[in-house]
Amino acid sequence: MSNIDLENMESMDVLLGDSMSADSLKEGRIETGRIAEKNENGILLDIGLKAESFIPKSEFPDTWDDLQVGDSLDVFLEQLEDEDSSPVVSVHKAELQKAWDSIVSQYSEGDVITGTIMSRVKGGLIVNVGVEAFLPGSQVDIGQVRNLEDYIGKQEEFKIIKINAERRNIVLSRRELLEEARAEQRAALLEELVPKTIRRGVVKNITEFGAFVDLNGMDGLLHITDMSWGRVSDPHEFVKVGDEIEVMILEVDKERQRVSLGLKQKEGNPWDTVDLKYPKDSRVHGKVVNVMPYGAFVELEEGIEGLIHVSEMSWTKKITRASDVLQIGEEVDAVVLGVSKEDRKISLGLRQAQPNPWEVIKERFPQGTRIKGKVRNMTGYGAFVQIQDDIDGMIHVSDMSWTRKVNHPSEVLQKGMEVEAVILEVDAENQRISLSMKKLMDDPWQNIQNKYQIGDTVEGKVTKLASFGAFVELEGGIDGLIHISELSDERVNRVKDVVQVGDIVKARVKNISVEDRRIGLSMKEDADDGAAAATETAAASSIPAGANLGGFGLALDAALKEASDEQKQEEEPAAETEASAEPTAETEASAEPAAETEAAAESEEDK
Repeated sequence: MSNIDLENMESMDVLLGDSMSADSLKEGRIETGRIAEKNENGILLDIGLKAESFIPKSEFPDTWDDLQVGDSLDVFLEQLEDEDSSPVVSVHKAELQKAWDSIVSQYSEGDVITGTIMSRVKGGLIVNVGVEAFLPGSQVDIGQVRNLEDYIGKQEEFKIIKINAERRNIVLSRRELLEEARAEQRAALLEELVPKTIRRGVVKNITEFGAFVDLNGMDGLLHITDMSWGRVSDPHEFVKVGDEIEVMILEVDKERQRVSLGLKQKEGNPWDTVDLKYPKDSRVHGKVVNVMPYGAFVELEEGIEGLIHVSEMSWTKKITRASDVLQIGEEVDAVVLGVSKEDRKISLGLRQAQPNPWEVIKERFPQGTRIKGKVRNMTGYGAFVQIQDDIDGMIHVSDMSWTRKVNHPSEVLQKGMEVEAVILEVDAENQRISLSMKKLMDDPWQNIQNKYQIGDTVEGKVTKLASFGAFVELEGGIDGLIHISELSDERVNRVKDVVQVGDIVKARVKNISVEDRRIGLSMKEDADDGAAAATETAAASSIPAGANLGGFGLALDAALKEASDEQKQEEEPAAETEASAEPTAETEASAEPAAETEAAAESEEDK
């Protein structure tokens, strides 16, 4: 074999070796090269390819002076050939790759790692743990972080919560470590806390229902109701964020890890001696601190309040809203009506601090006293008349006239009218005064038999028509009844066929009943007055007291036997209907107490 052939074989071996070396190199891996040349701009690195890689001096800020030709150097192969057929490598990326490989080989998700917070980015912070890792803003601290820049430059411990190998991304959390540490501290603190002991803490947060106090690792709740024995409308009145305060441990719930705190419990409960300080009937002075529709709360001292109910605000007026009498901040004198230490309630009376006008009203207005007053209000059953200041008396409709049945007071009186009446009764206990207008004059029925005799002819005015007869007003305002059967000697089917309201008629007295206040009249020309009178008298006496005039007319008709059976059958339903429509005296009497109660209530509402 010739020398030329040997040389050719050696060249082929070199070429074959270069080709095999090039095939072993892969992009995206760390490769080791040899420094072939060093100049002022950088170095040429031989990694075993046909061409050498140029690495600028800027990639060696700390090690440039130490580099020598022939030294080995690890680089990251980014590209096998660029436009100039030279490989592209990076020393910095090689270092990052080494750091990443080191971290993922040492740490897993959940492990704790130390790093330095480098900078702020959108959504959080960048932390150097050998490689750059991301710390979300929500994972920086337990509470809300106002300024993330305050954490830059700090070296802290972090928990690795996520490693993404493909994206070379690591997510950290500082908050989880803090919460774990706090949980351990809380558990230890819960073992230390004992109810009814005093601890110091710092007010951490204030809400509308209380304040949270940091007890050196654990928060306790100081509820608004436990801040003071007195009324607290806003927790800010007692504490501020950052205040260092002493509190009493009220309750420790280890299972739910909750602690209840108290401020007022450090001092004695003023309710323990309230019955001694505020005995019944004692006079007190206080300030109105709250007003509700049903009453006003008066603070007697810090932690002690009493209630003045609307019913105890006035002797004479019915108060429907406490705000009509008292306002918040107003100072008042009152009388203690009752104390319940167990329920922590004090009942107060405002009116009791003033003279009771009803204690002297009975002496000033004895029974039979004549008074003058103005009609202030009217109801369906009576009228209320002012006697003095805010004291009214009531005239029931039954006490307005001796002779006339008054269905509504407006038939006789008007609101604002000045009237004269007589005191019937003063009920100081129930605060009621009964009045009468009819008692101002004599009862005309007492002397009726002296004025009218059976058989007398009288003249009067028709005031009312009914199906069973006509009512005639006689002298003195007394009404007599002409039954339909007594209107004419002939049969009468309708009363209005014979008489009309307003007619002046003459009639004969057929019956007089003083007890029942009735006069029966007749327009018939009956010759046998004596017999008829006797019969009618017997019939009248058989009518029970309280029967209405319709029943009276029918009774007269039956007694006289002047109407036929057919006529009776036609008339009785109408009479009975009328009777059922007109209440009896007994019914009216039984209804009066209730009516008076209603009247009193409505009168007070009008005031």
